[in-house]
Amino acid sequence: MANYTAADVKKLRELTGAGMMDCKKALEEADGDVDKAVEALRIKGQKGVAKREGRSAENGAVVSLIADDNTSGVIVELKCETDFVAKGDKFLAVADALAAHVAATKPADIEALLASEIEAGKTVQAFVDEANANLGEKIVLDRFAAYADGYVSAYMHRTMPDLPPQIGVLVEFDKENAEVAKGVAQHIAAFAPKYLTREDVPAEVVESERRIAEETTRAEGKPEAAIAKIVEGRVNGFFKDATLLGQPYALDNKKSVQQILDEAGVTLKRFSRIKVGI
Repeated sequence: MANYTAADVKKLRELTGAGMMDCKKALEEADGDVDKAVEALRIKGQKGVAKREGRSAENGAVVSLIADDNTSGVIVELKCETDFVAKGDKFLAVADALAAHVAATKPADIEALLASEIEAGKTVQAFVDEANANLGEKIVLDRFAAYADGYVSAYMHRTMPDLPPQIGVLVEFDKENAEVAKGVAQHIAAFAPKYLTREDVPAEVVESERRIAEETTRAEGKPEAAIAKIVEGRVNGFFKDATLLGQPYALDNKKSVQQILDEAGVTLKRFSRIKVGI
C-alpha cells in the first residue's frame, strides 16, 4: 500500500484542485510522493483541456479592481461550465489574479492580454489553461474593460445570492461624484443600454432600424401620409431604448440619465457592461 496520509490527500487537493479520488489514485501511483502526484495530475489535466474545448462555458463571474483613488479600474469576465466551480475560491482567485494583471499591464485588447506574461515564463493563455486543467472544466477568458482617464467606478450585481457577480459595469466620469457614479452604474446593470449617445449608434444600425420601422408601418396599413412621422417616432423610440443618456433614470423615471448628469455637473465619458455568458 502506498505511503501517504489524509493530510497528503488534502494538500494535493489544495495544490491542484483535483477531486479526492483522483488525488488518492495519483498518490498511490506516485508511491506517496506529493510532488510527483502534482505533476501527474497536471499532465492528466492538460490532456483534458483539449477534450473540454468543445464544451459550453456559460457560467462564471465578473470581477472588478478599482484603484484606491478611483483614477483607474478594470472588470474581467471569466467563464466556466458550472455554477459549482464559479463560486469556488480557486476559480475566483484565478479571476482576481487576471483582474490584477489587466490593471497592471493595461493590454490593448484580448489578444494582447492572452499573449502577455502573467508570471515568469507563463502567458495569460497558459495561466488560463492551467486553471482549466486544475479545475477540470473549460475556463474561458474573452472579455475585459479597463479605464484610466477620469473618475472610474464599478458596480457588481449578483443575480443569485450564492453566486459571484454575474453582471459588472465599469463607468468613467470627467470628475468625481461617487453617488451619481453608483446610481448610473446600477442603472446600466438593470437596463443594459448598448450605446452612450445617439451619435455612438453605427449608421448601418440606424438604417436597419429605420427600414424595419417603415416595413412594419406599411404592413400595418397606415396611411401613406402618416408613414414618415410614424417611422420617425419609432426610430426615436429605438434611440431612447438603446442609448443610455436618453433612457429614463432608474432611480427617478421622470428624468433622463442625461438630466441627472447635467444636474450633478458631471459627464459620463464611457461605460462597459458585461454579463456572464451574454
